[in-house]
Amino acid sequence: MRSPEGHGPELRDPDVEGFLALLAARRAPKTVEAYRRDLAQLGAYLGKPIAKATLEELERYTAQLRADGLSGATIARRTAAARSFYRHQQLLGARDDNPAAAIKLPRRAKPLPKTLSPGEAERLIQAAAGTQPRALRDQALVELLYGAGLRVSEAIGLDKAGVDLDDRLVRVIGKGGKERVVPIGRHASQALLSYLARGRPYLDSRHRPELFLNARGGALTRAGAFLILRKLAEKAGLDPHRVHPHLLRHSFATHLLEGGADLRSVQEMLGHADLSTTELYTHVTDKRRRQLYFQAHPHARRRSTEEQGATRSTRRTPDGPGVGRGVADDEGRARKERA
Repeated sequence: MRSPEGHGPELRDPDVEGFLALLAARRAPKTVEAYRRDLAQLGAYLGKPIAKATLEELERYTAQLRADGLSGATIARRTAAARSFYRHQQLLGARDDNPAAAIKLPRRAKPLPKTLSPGEAERLIQAAAGTQPRALRDQALVELLYGAGLRVSEAIGLDKAGVDLDDRLVRVIGKGGKERVVPIGRHASQALLSYLARGRPYLDSRHRPELFLNARGGALTRAGAFLILRKLAEKAGLDPHRVHPHLLRHSFATHLLEGGADLRSVQEMLGHADLSTTELYTHVTDKRRRQLYFQAHPHARRRSTEEQGATRSTRRTPDGPGVGRGVADDEGRARKERA
């Protein structure tokens, strides 16, 4: 058997090709390609058709992935691809079992989403201020990413006809080709109106349907959107390597929940299929609430060194312990007198 990372002439496995063809009807192209790569790695390791693999072989494969230093997330993803393939084999009647279902996966700690503060988000938007066509485009893009929580692929995939400024709505095609309608606020609506009136007409030299265009009149690309945000972050005094489109999506969700929005509504606006994905943002807001509580509440604040020192010195006055402690001292004296 070869190492899981071994490279050789890629042989087409008809069982895998049939599975991927069916998967392409339900999943996004990038997902299909990821499954193709993962199953190809498994096939290269086995040196035989994947459909004939045993549980012991899959366990050895997983152990080899760990030995090669792959992350738990990568191992879990590759195992998930194998499970889906064998589930497909079961549905076809080609196998009675799903050997990948018995593979024990490493526990994955879900990192909390990183976000911008509301002030940082405002600085990023202000950095795009200007009257030139590209400046109007950049401001509209940032306002839409932050004001509607769109994925970068959704934002650059928007058509001009998909924006309804009268009702302040955008029609988005999300993962798996699912369509959703997302409301936008006044700031995003005004930025889009300015861009459509005074920016986009000067960029639209090729009469493209896409909403966001580049300087040559073509559709704005994912890489172009990343570059725009990086330049704006640098101009706003933020770390340009920290700021990316998905950070604005995280910030959108977190700031909504901190403002009192309910979880289901945020789930629908983000286009999450599973509520547990949206619930990650509640952990971020809980963490912030705790920080604010300890900073703001007088019974939760940590006293300064001066306050602690003053308290200790008061307790050591010549009049004896207890002086300066209010009601407790009065009660102590009363008990002594009664004795």
